[in-house]
Amino acid sequence: VQLQASGGGLVQAGDSLRLSCAASGRTFSSFAMGWFRQAPGKEREFVARISRSGGTTTYADSVKGRFTISRDNARNTMYLQMNSLKPEDTAVYYCAGRLALWGSSKGDEYDYWGQGTQVTVSS
Repeated sequence: VQLQASGGGLVQAGDSLRLSCAASGRTFSSFAMGWFRQAPGKEREFVARISRSGGTTTYADSVKGRFTISRDNARNTMYLQMNSLKPEDTAVYYCAGRLALWGSSKGDEYDYWGQGTQVTVSS
């Protein structure tokens, strides 16, 4: 499967953004998905994950209550709605997929990655 992340940009603290991850090449509904991010000089970190059906989601503590992961299997697309953005959310955001029922918080358990989209939050 090929993954294409989009929707990043430059926003102010408190603003919202919605990231999208479009999938092509294989049956999207076969894949559990996740969002990760990497800030300059830092390691990649888990943001959120969603099960194949979309019925189960999990979030990193740092984004819980502010971010919402979702998917539309009919449109072969996953989303990350980000509200109340903070400067510390600044990072390149990556979507990832794996052939499994459940997503994972571990990046090395994903087989497919998108190219990343930059999110910059100014204070």
